[in-house]
Amino acid sequence: MRALIQRVSQASVTINQVVKSSIDTGLLVLVGIENADTTDDIEWLSKKIANLRIFNDENGVMNKSVKDIDGEIIVVSQFTLHANTKKGNRPSYIKAAKPDFAIPMYEKFVEALSLVAERPIQTGEFGADMKVALLNDGPVTIWMDSKNKE
Repeated sequence: MRALIQRVSQASVTINQVVKSSIDTGLLVLVGIENADTTDDIEWLSKKIANLRIFNDENGVMNKSVKDIDGEIIVVSQFTLHANTKKGNRPSYIKAAKPDFAIPMYEKFVEALSLVAERPIQTGEFGADMKVALLNDGPVTIWMDSKNKE
C-alpha cells in the first residue's frame, strides 16, 4: 500500500462539477492499493499517517500530528501510485489492484484511519474522474510504502 501525504491549508474533491469533499487545515492522502496488501498494511499505514508529526508547534517546529491540531483528512484512491515506468514511456499499472480487491481495502483503510485519527475522514469516489484541488502548506509532501517501512 502506497500513500502520498500532503499537508494542506485546504483541499477538495470535485466530481461532475459537484464538490464531494472539502477540508481546511489537514492532510490530503492519496492511496494506492496493490494485490499483495493486507490488513497489516492498513494498520501500519493508518497509524503512521494519523501520528505523523508534520504540523508546526508554537515554536514553528514540525512536532504536531493532524490529531494534535484537530485537522481534517481527505483520502483519495490513486492507482497510479503503483505505476511502473522502468520500460518504455507508457506506465504499467500491473501492480495496482483491480476494483474487486481494491475497493474493500480502500474502505477498510478509510475506516482504520478514522479510528486511529479519532475523526471522520472525507473521501473521493473510487474509480471516478475526480478533480483534486489543494493548497499544499510548506510545501510538505511525504511518500510512504507499507512494503518498505523506512
